[in-house]
Amino acid sequence: MLRNAIFAALFLFVSASLAPAQPLAPLPAQPAGAPWPIPDWASAPLPADVDRAAFDLAVTEAFASRDTPLGETRAVLIVQGGRIVFERYGEGYTSATRHNSWSVGKSITHALVGAAVLRGRVAIDAPMGSPHWRAGDRRASITWRQWLQMVDGSDYLETAENVAFSGNANMLFGPGRNDVARWAAARPLIHDPGARWNYSSAATLLVSDALTRAVVPNPRSANDRRAAMRAWMEQSLFAPIGMRAVTEFDPQGTFYGSSLIYATARDFARFGYLYLRDGVWDGARILPERWADFGRTRGPDANTDIYGAGWWLTPSSGQGRPQRSLITDASMADAFSAQGYEGQIIVVVPSKDLVMVRLGLFGGGEEAWDALGDWATRMLGSFGRRSANQGARP
Repeated sequence: MLRNAIFAALFLFVSASLAPAQPLAPLPAQPAGAPWPIPDWASAPLPADVDRAAFDLAVTEAFASRDTPLGETRAVLIVQGGRIVFERYGEGYTSATRHNSWSVGKSITHALVGAAVLRGRVAIDAPMGSPHWRAGDRRASITWRQWLQMVDGSDYLETAENVAFSGNANMLFGPGRNDVARWAAARPLIHDPGARWNYSSAATLLVSDALTRAVVPNPRSANDRRAAMRAWMEQSLFAPIGMRAVTEFDPQGTFYGSSLIYATARDFARFGYLYLRDGVWDGARILPERWADFGRTRGPDANTDIYGAGWWLTPSSGQGRPQRSLITDASMADAFSAQGYEGQIIVVVPSKDLVMVRLGLFGGGEEAWDALGDWATRMLGSFGRRSANQGARP
């Protein structure tokens, strides 16, 4: 009884610490009469209030020539009111095709940390630490929360025109490839922790390593570490929501939490749907209460309004700081998204009770992302809002 009371008190404390400073749009509950996707999704026709002209144009654009800024669209899947209302695949791809998450994996790592918080293995405001730092190293005081919000202050450049200066390429495929956590831990501090946001796969790789140490504290080998962590991921997140994901690990048994998670469009939709439902799946709590709110609440850097913790945000006004947000319509300021290299996105829109997945390939930079954002804004804008317990109408 005492143990249960202590755990309950800890859980309430963690939930309170995750509460956002500003009110967020409520996350809708499962609509009455809508089945959970167990084992698979129910489908429904497009709702009658969809703007069909805008919707049809967006579909045509998505699957048009690969020579457009959108590039090649391999999958588009939309869930509204708990049912799949649209699903289409490019030539050569099906509902069974697994796709590389790229940086959508960062949002999945956010969920895995949440699963560890729920089980009392991680305290979000405690220092995260790394065995690669000596005692007294200031980096050892940076909290899990700050690493997830990417306000750690490390000297890291995600991408660069010259690949020799690209942190992500060097970490995953260059000098750091045999021990990604050691490479990431070697980045020095150049800003006070908590002061400045900097998009960083290195931060997420350190989270992956720390999470693995929390879950598998004394592995006998890298293979045991890998196997135990894979089993824990399956038990704590993937299996409960029916997500059949394949995760890559480095030679030290550290999973590449910043990317390299392979799953189908429906799997990615399940993941987005878990966040739409506040971390609950068919009555079972998979993530802590308010964990989704933590992900969709902007971090402490006043000059950044497009990133929370593991998830990208939509500002209520303006185009976004320090870069343009994916969704540009302020009427969907509640939208938050997982985003990955070459145009992989999962967009969650609570006010529309909707999740959209787009998977594909484009070779451009900001131009391509702006085109994808414009397309996603118009596609999502063609759907109407949903009131509480209102399902997708046939």
